[in-house]
Amino acid sequence: MVAQWGTPMISPPQKGDRIGRYRVDDLVARGGMASIFRGTDVVSGTPVAIKIPHPELEADVLFFDRFHREADIGRRLDHRGVVKVLPDEDTGRVCMVMEWVEGTRLREMIDRQGKLPQEMALRITIQICDALDYIHAHGVVHRDLKPDNILIGANNEVKLLDFGIAGEVGARRLTFGKFTKTMGTADYVSPEQVKGKRGDPRSDIYSLGVMLFEMISGEVPFSGPNPVVAMNQRLLNKPVLPQEIESAVTPQLRETIYRALERDPRNRYVTARDFAWDLEHPDHVDVGYLVERRSGDQQPDLKPRLRWSYFALALIPIIIFVLLLFVAHHG
Repeated sequence: MVAQWGTPMISPPQKGDRIGRYRVDDLVARGGMASIFRGTDVVSGTPVAIKIPHPELEADVLFFDRFHREADIGRRLDHRGVVKVLPDEDTGRVCMVMEWVEGTRLREMIDRQGKLPQEMALRITIQICDALDYIHAHGVVHRDLKPDNILIGANNEVKLLDFGIAGEVGARRLTFGKFTKTMGTADYVSPEQVKGKRGDPRSDIYSLGVMLFEMISGEVPFSGPNPVVAMNQRLLNKPVLPQEIESAVTPQLRETIYRALERDPRNRYVTARDFAWDLEHPDHVDVGYLVERRSGDQQPDLKPRLRWSYFALALIPIIIFVLLLFVAHHG
């Protein structure tokens, strides 16, 4: 990524174009900030993935900082569950070259099947926990875990993708479009991120809890006619328990998911390794904890005016969240 940001806009690459030692083959995905192309290393003949920002963003210095940080994080991480970013090359334009992995996005699998077999869902979640445990130990928080960012390979091996809004412990906060980009995707973002907090490893655990819930039930734990309603639900209510949607969920699995989805991060699993351990050792899960916490959540009925006051207060961080998303994508 030797090209400098702020240079004249470069047109989108076309099939057959050369970017340094890499040939562009096919467009495979287009996101809000960048496109992913399948390419070929013409020296070694191996396939690669090339991530190239959209041309209209190439003059945004703040976005360059964010893109550069994503590439730097990717090059430093070396784990079987994380897509590897290849060493920097003089490509002549801003881009990120990664290993090519044949597979299917978890999002596509859920959309196609509705829900996954429970054994498969647990196997995928445990592998994601292993990758999270690694990146967290190296001071990185993903902050945008969702099925779109999980690649499932031919042998059901898992790869984490897209560290575009990842944070490093102790690092300065990078901004985009004059606002701090610290939130993830509405269905999977943690309650503390909705409130505008930076998020930490427990935020990734929350997002993974949402994904596990969705994999085994076919639904996300909080829903509504729009993202604002869904986010408001997670700030005010406990999630619908998965066995109410999928009867095959055991009390132990129900409890494990519930712990991952605790609204207060202090009540969640401290590490991804703890989360995985309970999934692998259900006989050791204390199912009584769930009953006690749910019974403790029952509060006397509030007067209507007080209820509306709480509702209005809960909406404030959600409105801020939506405004940040809008400005980040249109600013």
